[in-house]
Amino acid sequence: MTARTGSVTLVGGGPGDPDLLTVAAVRALAAADVVLFDRLAPAAALAAMAPNARLIDVGKTPGHHPIPQHEIEQLLVSHALAGSRVVRLKGGDPFVFGRGGEEVEACRQAGVPVRIVPGVSSAIAVPAAAGIPVTHRSISRMFTVVSGHAPLSSSELAHLAGLGGTIVILMGILNLPSIATGLVGAGMDPQTPAAIVEQGWTPRQRTTFADLAGIGAQAALAGVVSPAVVVIGEVVRLARGGDDDAAAILAEAAASAASATGSAG
Repeated sequence: MTARTGSVTLVGGGPGDPDLLTVAAVRALAAADVVLFDRLAPAAALAAMAPNARLIDVGKTPGHHPIPQHEIEQLLVSHALAGSRVVRLKGGDPFVFGRGGEEVEACRQAGVPVRIVPGVSSAIAVPAAAGIPVTHRSISRMFTVVSGHAPLSSSELAHLAGLGGTIVILMGILNLPSIATGLVGAGMDPQTPAAIVEQGWTPRQRTTFADLAGIGAQAALAGVVSPAVVVIGEVVRLARGGDDDAAAILAEAAASAASATGSAG
């Protein structure tokens, strides 16, 4: 009898609510022998969703990585080479600031079969939980997702300030004051609306509003902590101001669009 060949499945766990797991994610967990899960994955439901699996917490917090990334990759490979069906459960989507690419590469180099199950990215889902659409007709035709884990360079800030649309910052609470100040310094309107959504899709969800110039100070005053998603752009007004304010914003955007069309004609 030949030994069973193990495998690794990288699963996106979404923003933390088990109800937002995909069908493919649920099936992978149910069949798993080993699950390595992150801090932001839906860990509370794992015992029921992966009843036959050994559960290994490899989560990281800002500035504290008890299990370094290379050791996580070694665990994935070693369990798979021993014949286990391994699930690597990550918050959000594995390929959106989740280091999924590195883990796929490690598996392939070791000859371990690996597949990807995409997840609902917190960059979109957490603003949505607070009623903020990252795009909206006539208001924002694009959105840019940025890692705030490290300070942004002056050229990056200038690029973001000139793009227009919506800026979504993940892992950015620590560097938010410098990012906000840098964007204003690069030419972005200091009155641009901004929001911070903490603990999205959990009972502890909270949204803090301010303008771009004041968002850093407001975050400190409110005691904002991670995990949180920052949204900067006119779309924030749609959640903050209620129906009347939203209607006014849309009317203003439509008028601007009509004026631009008339000028072009």
